[in-house]
Amino acid sequence: MSDVTQLILASASVARRALLEAAGLEFEVIPADIDETAIRDAILEKTSGAEAADVASVLAAEKARVVSIEHADALVIGADQVLALGAKIFSKAGSVSEAREHLVMLRGRTHDLVSAVALARNGVVHWQTTSTAAMTMRNYSDEFLGAYLKRAGDRVLGSVGCYELEGLGVQLFEQIDGDYFTILGIPLLALLERLREEQMITA
Repeated sequence: MSDVTQLILASASVARRALLEAAGLEFEVIPADIDETAIRDAILEKTSGAEAADVASVLAAEKARVVSIEHADALVIGADQVLALGAKIFSKAGSVSEAREHLVMLRGRTHDLVSAVALARNGVVHWQTTSTAAMTMRNYSDEFLGAYLKRAGDRVLGSVGCYELEGLGVQLFEQIDGDYFTILGIPLLALLERLREEQMITA
């Protein structure tokens, strides 16, 4: 990585941090202080036909932009993930009981998990991309769902789909069509290619 330009991850996500660290990147974590719910609601209210990719892209870009304003010349990575079941866009569950409601709605159906990533410097977003995974949940029993929520506990509140695919959440699924890194929260291969173009990592 360049000795001159600092790399910052504008996200508090443990999964994203772990992915970047495992890929050998050197970076600082500075979560963006934005009202994600307000921004998401504004997009959906003002933009007729707004889709999950639109919401994820705007939020990822805003996270990167806001942090880059406060850290001159740093290259800031912003990322966001949105789940859509048809036209319905989900937010993270606020309680385990709400997580149960979400998982009942998703059970036996295929939802889209959209991950977006953006790069910004000095308040200007100059690159971003999105990637989508199609996630088909099996028609699990109420008994299984209760046991899953009991074992997972508050961890289900940390992801928009109420699951961690790298852990217990994998048992919810019967089929997955998409990139593993996208599912964990960031289109990593596209990001790494862009960072090579930015000369932040060795090509």
